Amino acid sequence: MTGTFLSFEGIDGSGKSTQARLLSERLRVAGHTVVLTREPGGSPGAEEIRALVLQGDPDRWSAETELLLFTAARRDHLERVIEPALSRGEIVITDRFADSTRVYQGLSRGDLRPHVDALHQRMIGREPDLTILVDMDPAEGLARAKARATEEERFEDFGVTLQEQMRAGFLDLAKSFPERFRIINGAQTPDAVAEDIFAVVSPTL
Repeated sequence: MTGTFLSFEGIDGSGKSTQARLLSERLRVAGHTVVLTREPGGSPGAEEIRALVLQGDPDRWSAETELLLFTAARRDHLERVIEPALSRGEIVITDRFADSTRVYQGLSRGDLRPHVDALHQRMIGREPDLTILVDMDPAEGLARAKARATEEERFEDFGVTLQEQMRAGFLDLAKSFPERFRIINGAQTPDAVAEDIFAVVSPTL
């Protein structure tokens, strides 16, 4: 049995986490077995790494160190959560996956894209079947993210310039992988965004 692997991507505050949850709930009501997870994190070991990379001073880690930490977390997540669920024929929905690393460390935080791709090929070797990019204005997304007032604001603290770079990076990825990416207008109401997402996910299922 082979399941379906869906990822949600977008800048901070784009609403992708909410939409991933809404989609998982809708699919469960429809009778599907769904694993909703997130990155960094998703497994006990990866959650420990999450605390390291998302909390603290913005300059706590270099982009190179972040890349190694995120890849380690993703490998554990893949081994312990994603691959077992897919092998059972389930739907896996993850809030972020490798595309976030391609943008955050590969383009925005450092010019590391060749290293990101090499590590991904060697240690991960899997892409989602479908990636939902929830796109929105960087300033609005940052305002939403900061309004949450959580401990995990290390990347938000870099400011709107980083969010602008990330948005451009995600849109470039969508152009590079058009067969996998679907761009959704995140500036709509949450219900409208959810309907647009369900419309593009349904054919994959």
